[in-house]
Amino acid sequence: MNPDLDALKPYPFEKLAALKAGVTPPEGLTPIPLTIGEPRLAPFAAALEALTAHRQDFARYPATAGTAELRAAIAGWAMRRFALAGLDAETQVLPVNGTREAIFAFVQAALDRTRPAKVAMPNPFYQIYEGATLLAGGEPLYLDATAESGFRPDLDRVPAETWRDVQLVFLCSPANPTGAVTPLAEFEKLIALADEHDFLIASDECYSELYLDEAAPPPGLLEACARLGRHDYRRCLVFHSLSKRSNLPGLRSGFVAGDAELIAPFRRYRTYHGCAMSLPVQQASITAWNDEAHVRANREAYRETFAAVTEVLSPVMDFPAPEASFYLWPAVPGGDDEAFTRALHAETNVSVLPGSYMGRVGSSGTNPGSGRLRLALVAEVEATVEAAWRIRRFIERNPRC
Repeated sequence: MNPDLDALKPYPFEKLAALKAGVTPPEGLTPIPLTIGEPRLAPFAAALEALTAHRQDFARYPATAGTAELRAAIAGWAMRRFALAGLDAETQVLPVNGTREAIFAFVQAALDRTRPAKVAMPNPFYQIYEGATLLAGGEPLYLDATAESGFRPDLDRVPAETWRDVQLVFLCSPANPTGAVTPLAEFEKLIALADEHDFLIASDECYSELYLDEAAPPPGLLEACARLGRHDYRRCLVFHSLSKRSNLPGLRSGFVAGDAELIAPFRRYRTYHGCAMSLPVQQASITAWNDEAHVRANREAYRETFAAVTEVLSPVMDFPAPEASFYLWPAVPGGDDEAFTRALHAETNVSVLPGSYMGRVGSSGTNPGSGRLRLALVAEVEATVEAAWRIRRFIERNPRC
């Protein structure tokens, strides 16, 4: 077997299961998980209807590049959403089976093992960035995202000699787990660094459509390119998904878009990888990308949940003001995120994720996720608010936790 498999770290939910082992919550309290970022709102019905209507197409092999109709729907959506002057559906768009699969595969295709291959990523982070890097023979470079940096990676702290060994930089905006949004100026700064030091930028934007201010949608990497007149999107790729936008995580549908010089070899890699999107799923995806009404309704539902939960928790927990995504990133009273998580589960039957499980010891010598929790506010508002009240009462009973 590939010896690099031994370098993979336990997934956060494996560690959480071990932490909770042997704990028996009180009988009569319904379990409420705030752990996994899986939307619980109703999936977009019209997409499911399209999937069913085209079920006979499961009898046909799909092409890796997807249908022209799907690529056109994706390009049209991205151009509208990010004010792009153009996005060539033939050469700058590639449908994929969700961002997780595509992110992992892109790292395998992109890294050059014949030279130093550092992959920079925000810390804390979505663990696929790290696992993909390790299995591609690369070295993770953790860029701490702390309260002092607005919970975004501080690019200015990376010395020039370190950038020289970087082949790829991951961004996640809106961020998992912090919910922080990367402003256009920081995208533009990173593009300039990529030109100077010859690395690629992969922007994971799967939470881009879940934002709390309807008048302030989060910007994206291609939008920053367009503002710079960089319409070839050189060195840049974005990853988008229907999982969060349309409550369709099981559909496994997303896309990669950007630099045609990166899309072409990635498409060739994926032809051998054997991961073409089925034709019925493509039809469902077209329906979803062409509709915005259901996405606005999603945002409104999440706003209601965030408003209610923050009202309950803000008197007892400190957390950054939510901008986007469906996560809260509160500090733990007492500072021990593992002990808090285990005790909370034991007393209230509410499950949360310790922030330290999503981070690594970084350049500061500490894990920037330590002492925090990730709360996924994905369920219906009533259940989520009930969980918030259980957390609040737990803290009031145990102020030192």
